[in-house]
Amino acid sequence: MDASLSPLISLRHVGKSFKDGEVRAIEDISFDVRPGEFVSLVGPSGCGKTTILRLINGLITPDEGEVRVMGAAPEPGPDLAMVFQSARLMPWRTVAGNIEFALALRGLNRKDRQERALALLGAVGLRDFANAYPHELSGGMQQRVGLARALSVEPKVLLMDEPFAALDAMTREVLRNELLQMWSERRMAIVFVTHDIEEAVLLSQRIVLLRPRPGRVDEVVDVDLPEPRWQKDPRPLPAFIEMREHLWNRIRGMAADGVELEELAGAFPRLGTPDKGAR
Repeated sequence: MDASLSPLISLRHVGKSFKDGEVRAIEDISFDVRPGEFVSLVGPSGCGKTTILRLINGLITPDEGEVRVMGAAPEPGPDLAMVFQSARLMPWRTVAGNIEFALALRGLNRKDRQERALALLGAVGLRDFANAYPHELSGGMQQRVGLARALSVEPKVLLMDEPFAALDAMTREVLRNELLQMWSERRMAIVFVTHDIEEAVLLSQRIVLLRPRPGRVDEVVDVDLPEPRWQKDPRPLPAFIEMREHLWNRIRGMAADGVELEELAGAFPRLGTPDKGAR
């Protein structure tokens, strides 16, 4: 088999509980992520999306099953970078200083740290803000710094936990395009958690749809849309619309298994609650 097709991340029959087994978070989770692949996790609240990210990052261990990253049990390190919903910048360091700190942990000398930090800030459109402090930036700008910091260590895997959820629509649009452009240039593997179905289809090569209580894989969907998507928006295409509707219909079908439509609408607010007479 071509090594490039071998899984970079592999989950096999993974289960995890919390509170001494009282809360079953996920059960029998199995899927792969190949090198350079963009995979999104979607599903209603409580389906274990963030738990899966923490398992991949090695912050927690499974109760059963196996998680492998680059052929070994995962553990936190420079090959695994994470971007959260909030940027989590160090307020006492400048924008450049936040990025340089991550590079210092990799052992880079001061000159190389400064050069790489400025180059990455240029890539996210913030070179002129290198000496600013986080509180002087908007939320969207802070997220750009967080993304630049994560990319600074050149990770093989980038884990993203709803990184654009707290941003306004225009800022989300800009950052999605920047993320797609960076991914197309660097081709690290990305595992991206989102509640936004349209966002998942726009960004991903594959989507893992999860169902809740406990979290299980409902379906893995291949997203076969033209690339690069940051240059030509695929959302008007019939294939995009069909895939978005397919995922929403699958989520509506979860109502038959006891997941209330109101909860689903809360988890996917951009879609809203469908009319009772909708087909």
